[in-house]
Amino acid sequence: MPDDTEWFDPAATTFGDRLTGAREIAGLDVEELARRLGVKPKTIRAWEDDRSEPRANRISILAGLTNVSLMWLMTGTGDGPTLTSAEPEGDLLAEVERLRRDAARMADRLRMLEGRLRAQLEDVA
Repeated sequence: MPDDTEWFDPAATTFGDRLTGAREIAGLDVEELARRLGVKPKTIRAWEDDRSEPRANRISILAGLTNVSLMWLMTGTGDGPTLTSAEPEGDLLAEVERLRRDAARMADRLRMLEGRLRAQLEDVA
């Protein structure tokens, strides 16, 4: 597992990527985070999928709930989540499964964005 300084590349991640990672490392599922923040789970999912963004006051609360700095959550620089190096096997398997689901979700999002880009390019041509 990478150390804390290599966890997410600030240039390659989005707010949603960082929120998802911070939430998972904090041990919160979407429903629990939504309950603590006072929003619906679909709102958290929209933020994690980069379909919408929270207001500034919510970002500050998210940083506190996930134990990361506000700067890291917004830009990827600063104090991110602390990873543990000694994880039981069950946690590793759960992490692999989460990464598989995340990869599938990202692939779906990439297909959607590619379709939108192609449509815009056709309109220009």
